Amino acid sequence: MEVKAFIEIKENDTGNFQFGLVSGWLDGETVGDRLEFTWDGNDECDPAQGSGWIELKDENTLKGKIKLHQGDKSKFRATRAIE
Repeated sequence: MEVKAFIEIKENDTGNFQFGLVSGWLDGETVGDRLEFTWDGNDECDPAQGSGWIELKDENTLKGKIKLHQGDKSKFRATRAIE
């Protein structure tokens, strides 16, 4: 079942994400102003992996790109959730 898209990044440059039926955990490294990462997870219950990057645009907004290994790629923009 689809859930609301999210990306969560921890202080140690790891995190979790979900968009559509793609979900996973990521392992990143800060390079300049970017977090470059690889990820491992699922695409519609099938194992999937890939890579991507994230940049902060301002305190509440980030932009990035995520790729599935030998598959689709997508740019995205995310806004901080209000808690």
